[in-house]
Amino acid sequence: MARILAIADEVDESLYGDKLRRLRPDIIVSCGDLPYGYLDNLVSRANVPLVYVPGNHDPDLTTARWLARPYDEPSGPPGGENADGRVLQLAGLRIAGLGGSLRYNLGPNQFTQGEMRLRALSLETKLRLKRTLRGGRLDLLLAHAPPLGTGDGDDLAHQGFAAFHRLIARMTPRVLIHGHIHPDGLHHPDRRLGSTDIVNVVPSRLLEL
Repeated sequence: MARILAIADEVDESLYGDKLRRLRPDIIVSCGDLPYGYLDNLVSRANVPLVYVPGNHDPDLTTARWLARPYDEPSGPPGGENADGRVLQLAGLRIAGLGGSLRYNLGPNQFTQGEMRLRALSLETKLRLKRTLRGGRLDLLLAHAPPLGTGDGDDLAHQGFAAFHRLIARMTPRVLIHGHIHPDGLHHPDRRLGSTDIVNVVPSRLLEL
């Protein structure tokens, strides 16, 4: 069983204290829009891997990765693995990611429904290849925004992605975790699509898989 500390969007001040030690995470996963210094602090103290996807308020890491020179400072949170559009195996978990939100202005890490559909199809191809070669089910689908109509908002900036429904139906991840939808003092109940749990982790949740 893996203990996953999932975080997103809002700094959980309690994690600066003894709470992090008590939680004993095996891995930390970030759904985006968090200060890199906060992520570095948590990972350094917990001494576990960090996996993340970018949120709509994060820098454009895709451009940074392609333009980076060997001697440049690494982009993204120090020591973290960017799961955006990738399939990773860490802490005994198979993890895939799709960051970003629905496009509502010209900021980074924003996509139309059509653009995310293409990104999701590319990820599905990679997942099928991994499954063919190694077998096994996808454990964790890491996203910034939720699936459309599943815990998202009414305004354009906080609507979810329709493409996630096909991806969930085809790849059956155990859990999809996301951020982007802030609680604002309200409890956001977990939801379910098929056999996949949909979990809003703002500001933090401990999950066991």
